[in-house]
Amino acid sequence: MAFYDKGLRALAVALCLLVAGYAAEARAQDPSFLTISGGYFDFNRQKNTAAEVGIQWRGSEKLWIFQPIVGAMGTSDISGNIYAGISLDIFFGNRLVLRPSFAPGLYTKGSKGHDLGHVIEFRSGGEIAYRFDDRSRLGLEVYHLSNARLGNKNPGEESIVLTYSIPLTGR
Repeated sequence: MAFYDKGLRALAVALCLLVAGYAAEARAQDPSFLTISGGYFDFNRQKNTAAEVGIQWRGSEKLWIFQPIVGAMGTSDISGNIYAGISLDIFFGNRLVLRPSFAPGLYTKGSKGHDLGHVIEFRSGGEIAYRFDDRSRLGLEVYHLSNARLGNKNPGEESIVLTYSIPLTGR
């Protein structure tokens, strides 16, 4: 599992650096977004599956090539995660957007949720989205939660969620 965590992070960093030049500056002027999501928690191993809902703010500000994100999610098993981190919009034409992201956060398993081994969990993922004329986006995101061996155990989990991003300003 340690190889998987390191490999996933290395792949995300490499992807960000390799295609950073492709994210055209004209498209980088998208507004901030409020993103809502819903999907399937622990879809990959299916040991502690649950329904999942989330909300996320995606800033338009740039931190070098990255944009800030802040979010929260909860599951039908009363688990929850709040996080803050970075993402990068990579445009393929005017419609297709690939968005890798990384965010450390705080996780609680609640009363009957999945024990991920530590309160600190790292969220790394990727989204592919369609961008509409009004700049709203409909996407599919897959992400992984892991404590990077901070705890005695590190089972991790993967989620798949449908996302809808609403522009917060009209440009």
